[in-house]
Amino acid sequence: MFVVVMGPPGVGKGTQCKRLVQWMQVPHVSTGDLLRETRQSLPNSAPLFLMDSGNLVSDSVATELVQQRLSLPDCQVGCLLDGYPRTANQAVSLKEMLALRGEVVRIVVKLEGSEDELIRRMLKRAKEENRPDDTLETLQRRMEVYARQTLPVAKYYTEQGLLRVVDAMGTPDEVFAAIHREI
Repeated sequence: MFVVVMGPPGVGKGTQCKRLVQWMQVPHVSTGDLLRETRQSLPNSAPLFLMDSGNLVSDSVATELVQQRLSLPDCQVGCLLDGYPRTANQAVSLKEMLALRGEVVRIVVKLEGSEDELIRRMLKRAKEENRPDDTLETLQRRMEVYARQTLPVAKYYTEQGLLRVVDAMGTPDEVFAAIHREI
């Protein structure tokens, strides 16, 4: 089963995806993790420097990374996609990618929360996890980019009847229970 988890930065996608992959028994495909791994192996890659300023990498770069990851054997029966698609073009690319395999996205879970609380969470995470890309300015920019470029993806999936909205401001257990009910 292919499931997309989306939401603004800091909403808890990573936390919930860790729980969901154990429950669903599918791999977690995190675009953020793929990009960070690629940046470490290709430190001079210009497209990846966009991440440091809070912008999204190009659709083609993100799609290529996801396509490579989905081609691995562990993703043949499905996966939990986190951070992809982030644009309407990526959503169409994902649909086409999966159609070639005779698959479809089964459900899209959109986590929502207060922007002020999400920024507070991310600043705390930046200190705890030593994430240099999580500065206040970068986080505010990421929120703006999310609102402008990623919210149309929610509309795309709403029109297909796949979007389920979950309030992510509860405890991790409460949020997981709500996601579990939706899936």
